[in-house]
Amino acid sequence: MRFELEVVVHGFIYGSAGVSFSILICNHGVCFSSRSLPTLQLISSAIRRCICSERLCRLSVLLQRSPASDPPLVRISISDTGHGSCIQEFQDLKCPVEGILAETWDGIVYVRTTKIADISDTEISCYQLNLKENVATRKPMWLPSNIKHDVKFSGTEVCLSVSESVDVLLAEINCFFHQILILKVPNIAMEVVADGQDTSGSRNDAVFLENLFSGSSFTASTLDRLKLGFEDYVLGHGSSSTCNSCFPNRDELKSGGGMVCEDKHKLTKLVVEAAVVISEISNPTKNCFGAGCSDTKVLFFKDFVPCTISEAFLKALTGIDWKRHGLTLECAINQRRHALLKWEKTPLSFHIHIVVHYYQKTRLDKKLISKAVQLALEDFKNKHAGFLLSVDNLKISRFAPDLAKAIAGLVLYSNDMDFKRECLAILGLQPHQSEGEVVEETIKKKIISVIEKNDQRPQGIKEVACLLFRAGRQKLQDLDNECYMDDFDPMDL
Repeated sequence: MRFELEVVVHGFIYGSAGVSFSILICNHGVCFSSRSLPTLQLISSAIRRCICSERLCRLSVLLQRSPASDPPLVRISISDTGHGSCIQEFQDLKCPVEGILAETWDGIVYVRTTKIADISDTEISCYQLNLKENVATRKPMWLPSNIKHDVKFSGTEVCLSVSESVDVLLAEINCFFHQILILKVPNIAMEVVADGQDTSGSRNDAVFLENLFSGSSFTASTLDRLKLGFEDYVLGHGSSSTCNSCFPNRDELKSGGGMVCEDKHKLTKLVVEAAVVISEISNPTKNCFGAGCSDTKVLFFKDFVPCTISEAFLKALTGIDWKRHGLTLECAINQRRHALLKWEKTPLSFHIHIVVHYYQKTRLDKKLISKAVQLALEDFKNKHAGFLLSVDNLKISRFAPDLAKAIAGLVLYSNDMDFKRECLAILGLQPHQSEGEVVEETIKKKIISVIEKNDQRPQGIKEVACLLFRAGRQKLQDLDNECYMDDFDPMDL
């Protein structure tokens, strides 16, 4: 399993038991160092069990040093109060153990679990598995069961021991949890605790704790939670603390979201969700995320797990009509942990972030991913006028100042006072507001607003063109009627 972390697409199955552009996407794999890979795979499984339980759950990761062992070992315990697990889940778990991982871990995991979706069973099953063994021939070694003593609960605990630095493990586990927080899963409280003694005998503790989200998170849609979680991720440049130097006000962030559904079978429905967050940072500090860079990192989640970027996903990104949103894609690069999108002529102060979550065990559907991102971009444009204008409308908008200046000149330099007064009324201005700059700026805003409205139209849909000065429509009609009543022929001019 591998994790990927910089652009987000969010999908799931219902019905079954400078400018920096960042897109988040999750897949079934985890892309961290091989040393922490088994731990992150097992944490991912625990998260899924909690989600499937559809009740309040706790997920705990405990790291315990054993300096007396030779070589020194770290015991890792991953426990959850989800719906229990079946032995098939661990028998089928694929975990590469080549290279460094083979030297730091013997492949043994110890499992204690209740039955799936049964809190009333009387025993806790215990067994061990060697994940270095071939999946086809892997068999459990059963251990004595534990009695529940009439206590009703469900859950799973998985333990393993590795020869690795606690600091290294803790850093990657914390990083992983910070990325999982993007999804804002409402029913899981998470904690990570590093506990033990170093060689000098002093005690060291390190804690990551995330309480359950507010009550509103339970009623919010998954797409709204995704947008909110990604906003938090952007505000902290990927950490849990907001960067106040770049984001003194959360309102400076603007977001949009899109969702695509497709019925795969009678009882299942594939959902892909995408969220877009845009921020403007005029003076980012040197150490801040995206400083001096207009590239877009694309993160990908699948089944609530960050993943590596596949070529299929990369093709889905390159297949998007970016020019419709004012972006010209120079190239897309697969950097394993994220897809990197490079743009032509993009300002460095404007940052675009995208997250996608995809739920499906089969291969990726490129069309659904592309459509979800497109819908998120369209939703953003509809909410925030003037942003992500298409390349064509960007070119047209450059002429707005000159056109506004020409129209203002016709009005202001006219000797017909009635004509001038009528024009000011159409613009919504009073006679005392007849200064050149005021009239010119008002006309320019109206021109740009028409361009923006035209840009928001879905492709392929034809509508009657917007009137530039809507307020004067009836007055212009009345003027036409007066001309015909007086037998006035415009051609006489």
